[in-house]
Amino acid sequence: MQSSDPMIARGRRVLATEAAAVAALEHRLGAEFAEACRLLLACEGRVVVTGMGKSGHVGSKIAATLASTGTPSFFLHPAEAVHGDIGMITAPDVVLAISNSGETDELLTILPVIKRLDVPLVALTGRADSTLARYATVTLDVSVPAEACPLNLAPTASTTATLAMGDALAVAVLEARGFTEEDFARSHPGGALGRRLLLHVEEVMRSGADLPAVGPDTPLRDGLLEMSRKGLGMTTVVDAGRRVIGVFTDGDLRRALDRQLDLRETRMGEVMTSGGKVARPRMLAAEAVHLMETHRITALPVVDDDGVLVGALNVHDLLRAGVM
Repeated sequence: MQSSDPMIARGRRVLATEAAAVAALEHRLGAEFAEACRLLLACEGRVVVTGMGKSGHVGSKIAATLASTGTPSFFLHPAEAVHGDIGMITAPDVVLAISNSGETDELLTILPVIKRLDVPLVALTGRADSTLARYATVTLDVSVPAEACPLNLAPTASTTATLAMGDALAVAVLEARGFTEEDFARSHPGGALGRRLLLHVEEVMRSGADLPAVGPDTPLRDGLLEMSRKGLGMTTVVDAGRRVIGVFTDGDLRRALDRQLDLRETRMGEVMTSGGKVARPRMLAAEAVHLMETHRITALPVVDDDGVLVGALNVHDLLRAGVM
């Protein structure tokens, strides 16, 4: 699609240049990439990511991605490293160093220390013949033919390519580690994903006096009053041992009214739905959501292993908990 606006044309040129830089990386992945992944997987300490300037900003993001996907990692500023922070690197660690030129002064200063510690060094650089590459255990080529900047000066395509390579490392290692959604949620307990994956039914269900429950011989009229008092849109029907034998919902009420049943003479056991869906206390709240959505219901009794009523919840409880 053509545009007469030069700003749009420039923006598209930048995106095309950066997209090409990322696409070119795919065909470079080989034995070096696999070895870098193995080093990260085998790391018994932390992955220490380091880089100056724009490379440092990219490195901070790569470290954060690694840490949140099962590979303990942190960012070390090379300028701070030469003033004492180099002590953050220990023998069980792996260092991931980023420099497009491979000749960044602050980075080169700490390379001999890394070498003396015999710490594996993974280099992300645009120059395979650079000093950084010569020191590295494994070098990953993130070179680009040109920056998106028309002056070919501002790091643009090169930083995008480096960031993409970092993501490739993190995700490849994530999959090799068998990292799951639950593992990810533990790293993000404050977010929506954490709530969805870590919250259990017992943490959001109603219990005690808030539970709607009647016996099978209870008159329909009294069952309706119980539904109204408890405000869940349903009532459970339980036997003498409080085991759930059925539920009575708004849908059951509509069907009873269509049949013009006598509210005083009809018993709950005659109009309840037997064998309805139930939740368990340790079930993930997200599973309860899935159960409701699949069966188009708005409330669930919660029972223990013996089928005894211990709780109940509805969609409003799950909405308040931030699960839906």
